[in-house]
Amino acid sequence: MEFARAELVSAVTPIEPLPNLSALLGIDLHIKRDDLAGTTMGGNKSRQLEYYLGAAQAAHADTVLITGAVQSNFVRTAAASAAKLGMKTIVQLEARVPDVDALYGSNGNVLLSRLLGAEVMYYPSGEDEAGADAALRERAAQERQAGRTPYVIPLALGNPPLGALGYMRAAEEILQQDSAFDVVVIASGSGLTHAGMLAGLRAVGHSARVIGSCVRRDAQQQRKRIRTVLDALAELTAHASQVGDDDIMIWDEALTPGYGQLGPPAAEAMAMMARTEGLVLDPVYTAKVFAAVPALVESGEITKGSRVLFVHTGGLASLFAYQSALENAFPHG
Repeated sequence: MEFARAELVSAVTPIEPLPNLSALLGIDLHIKRDDLAGTTMGGNKSRQLEYYLGAAQAAHADTVLITGAVQSNFVRTAAASAAKLGMKTIVQLEARVPDVDALYGSNGNVLLSRLLGAEVMYYPSGEDEAGADAALRERAAQERQAGRTPYVIPLALGNPPLGALGYMRAAEEILQQDSAFDVVVIASGSGLTHAGMLAGLRAVGHSARVIGSCVRRDAQQQRKRIRTVLDALAELTAHASQVGDDDIMIWDEALTPGYGQLGPPAAEAMAMMARTEGLVLDPVYTAKVFAAVPALVESGEITKGSRVLFVHTGGLASLFAYQSALENAFPHG
């Protein structure tokens, strides 16, 4: 089956060695710079949006509606990508993170979404995916009555996981660059990036372990979600049917204290990457993902000498909304 694709990632993102961390950890560590993918601070969501916005174009949509957390990179990247394609964007921001300050609600991705011309609406719950999708569809109906042609990018399970196709493509891209990795460490949130990478590798018979680091749910919940996404993805493409339950590897020890909150493992990972390789991670996704690498080396789950690829999925815009948390984690002096 062919799927419409809007070309948002026009160049191959590099794979770079991390020599200092490799020496420190005793592994051969590389980084896939998907923080450079797409437009306006980029990230993995650009690859997912190629298929959602491709479908929107095929439907002749002029308005895109999307939901996510207040500091969602997905909604900000959707606003940027839709602007590039000449579409209006309505972003719905969900209250997922407790005890936030004023900066969280106004800086980072929120500020960029407004700059990009997105209309912002709000949803009071951060744990009601079906309800958030229903609110978008209700608003889409209003847009339709006003003479526009809306396209909803859904969040909840039960919708075709078009975004996962983007990371099946990313898996192909990685293998064309370098196919000799033993382990791939990647974010596991909505499940589209993780499931797509896993399905893409297995589709061509590559046996690298794909370890998803949880950014929103614990390991038990996330394992079920990845299985559900993979089963739905297999309905879109037979290439996704090669993934067994044993292939779904989940790590959640940096999730604490919860989604969108900076805990000690993530803060330590941010410091390690910044001070060893000069690369910055964000507190919501990539710091929690990279935290898996030294922890799994220490536990022996990633053996010394392994060739490891860490997928940097971007998200740096949200950094500027976390000033208070970062100042607490890295005090002056």
